[in-house]
Amino acid sequence: MPPADNTRFLVEASKARSKLARERAEEAIKAASRRSERPTVAGLASTAGVSRSWLYTQTDLIKAINQLQQRAPAPHGNPRHAATEASLQRRLETALERNRQLRDQVAQLTRKLETAHGELRRLRTLAPSSEPGTNGPR
Repeated sequence: MPPADNTRFLVEASKARSKLARERAEEAIKAASRRSERPTVAGLASTAGVSRSWLYTQTDLIKAINQLQQRAPAPHGNPRHAATEASLQRRLETALERNRQLRDQVAQLTRKLETAHGELRRLRTLAPSSEPGTNGPR
């Protein structure tokens, strides 16, 4: 007896899931349009229970989201917590100084390691071999 061909049922189930996902996404976009906050693709995908990658494949829904984003005001951070340009510049300078220190430290350690390897090699060539055909203990 040949195996049953269930392809039709799989296709129908896939179409039904896709239709439900689209309905949930459309509803999330409609709900976002009723609010005054600026929607994001990630937020709408989460609300609708769909993946962002799937949502990005729905060009008409992305277009609707972009239109909502243009309409809604951009979110502003709390001005009391915003970093000033001077503080950001200071953090950058500190990070650059730390990077310089680490580069110097790596170079110093590399030189020490090279010296140690050279010394080991020198000692191995000077040491009498304990067995014929070897260069000493390893």
